[in-house]
Amino acid sequence: MKYRRLGKTDLNVSEISFGGIMLMNTPQNKANQIVEKAIKNGINFFDVGPTYGNAQNILGPALKTFRDKVYLANKTEPGQTKDQVRKDMEKSLKLLDTEYFDLYQLHEVTNKNALNKALDSGGALEAIIEARAEGIVKNIGFSAHKEWAALKLINSFDFDTVMFPINWNYWFNYNQGPEVIKEARKNNMGIIAIKALAQKQWKNEAQNNYNTWYKPIYDNQKLAELALKFSLSQDVDTAVSPGDSRMLDLAVNIYQDQKEQMQISDSELKKLKGFLDSHGGKLYPIPK
Repeated sequence: MKYRRLGKTDLNVSEISFGGIMLMNTPQNKANQIVEKAIKNGINFFDVGPTYGNAQNILGPALKTFRDKVYLANKTEPGQTKDQVRKDMEKSLKLLDTEYFDLYQLHEVTNKNALNKALDSGGALEAIIEARAEGIVKNIGFSAHKEWAALKLINSFDFDTVMFPINWNYWFNYNQGPEVIKEARKNNMGIIAIKALAQKQWKNEAQNNYNTWYKPIYDNQKLAELALKFSLSQDVDTAVSPGDSRMLDLAVNIYQDQKEQMQISDSELKKLKGFLDSHGGKLYPIPK
């Protein structure tokens, strides 16, 4: 596994990282095996959050013996008050059996009201800044699924990281991603790519027990390979796996099969674009 510096932080993160939501409702013994396998494969960045059902309850025990070997990221909802965020944080610390978070983020900022509340006095960001001063939080970031929100946040505070969909379909169909990367790097922010192995919203397909709200690329090996290579070929630091352990296995297998050479060639890029008509489609609502 190769590692990249996460922007201006002192974290050297694995190119493939662990989306903790995949552990939701997973038996503890199985979760322990999934986490141990991921770490043996070189994965050292784990992301989770309070809105992911009981994922924190399960990830905490699974990570306990490895905590000093990995980086742990968590989140809070941006529309909450400072006091609510603090409660969120303290509960997460307890569930995850940790004394600090390597990264703490505003989660999924999607509307102006929540964004403004997060930045206002007595809002979510103030709570996170205070926690950083106490050593509970090492770095501060945010996740956003729409470009306008990401750009607004980048220009509103000196965040350490941004989490954003760097996805082949979203990139080419809606031109979402390039501007976020450009502006984030101006501030030396770390960039955490999500949805690298996402295809489109579910329609009438059989979901085959995949609990992701979107259809992951589980049924087309070539597309999955090209999509992952595309995301890691952009100026990002790590790509978070989709919320299903089978997709983490797929990502790691692709990565290992490619001998960690994850730069997409011009001919491969042409092949990837060829999938847009047959396998592309609406992932998120069209951003405005």
